Amino acid sequence: MSLSPMQKAPLDVPADLRPRYEQNFAEMTRGTGRLMMMAADQKVEHLNDDFYGPGIAEDDGDPEHLFRIASRARIGVMATQLGLIARYGEDYPGIRYVVKLNSKTHLIPTKMGDPDSRQWLSFEQLDRFRESSSLPILGVGYTIYPGSRAEPEMLREAARLVFEAHRRGLLAILWAYPRGAAVSDERDPHLIAGAAGLAACLGADFVKVNEPKAKDGRNAAALREAVRAAGRTRLICAGGKEESVPEFLARLHAQIHEAGAAGNATGRNIHQRPLSEAIAFCNAISAITLDGATAEQAVALYHKELSASSTTG
Repeated sequence: MSLSPMQKAPLDVPADLRPRYEQNFAEMTRGTGRLMMMAADQKVEHLNDDFYGPGIAEDDGDPEHLFRIASRARIGVMATQLGLIARYGEDYPGIRYVVKLNSKTHLIPTKMGDPDSRQWLSFEQLDRFRESSSLPILGVGYTIYPGSRAEPEMLREAARLVFEAHRRGLLAILWAYPRGAAVSDERDPHLIAGAAGLAACLGADFVKVNEPKAKDGRNAAALREAVRAAGRTRLICAGGKEESVPEFLARLHAQIHEAGAAGNATGRNIHQRPLSEAIAFCNAISAITLDGATAEQAVALYHKELSASSTTG
């Protein structure tokens, strides 16, 4: 099977590891070139705010809820910190993992200080874990905050992280969120396109951005600028705050099939639901992302799977 330029291993992947890189890419995207990533890194980023409270399923109070969803739903990968993978991975060896190598809490708001998030673990430590656990770790993730006063250090770490990941045949995903006192509008379409292009310069395989907010309300059209700016780095959008199933799926369809995004990274909209709902929602997202389903078809699938789970449960 011939690979597109986006699917081929970049030149910083050693020749003998290019088949491994391409296999990891195929597994991560389920052979489609598009990524359905279940984002499960918020237990650091948002502490317990996203996991307990009004409107959040009781299931979500337990970290294992994340693994139960990811093991039963149709996803590409689950991204989370190594500590959770080490605690639960032995019981969920079938999940494909992306290890998030930096994270920070939200306790210090931007108005009190520009964001700064540094790498937690070295690649040598990650290597030892991969060898001892034998879990399917396909890639690593790292967040950058363009516009922060700490930007130079984070960009340096990110560039080295991408390089070291590729030297091991792993994929590298960058979360790119313009943020800091110098940033007046984090959702400005032109700025988000700039962040996507920055991730491409750092060598990322995928870049995760927030959907831009266009002045005319045509967010999907505005997202095209970022998709083009990313070039051969494939762009995916963050899921954002909770919204209704039809609204979310319609927005996702527009991002992928109108703007040209290469997938999604969804967290709260999935894990804040009870297990059966979360699984059905994951599968509806994957229908759009991986199968090219319409938003209406995905909504119908969601309700069909919910109905089936209530009958069998």
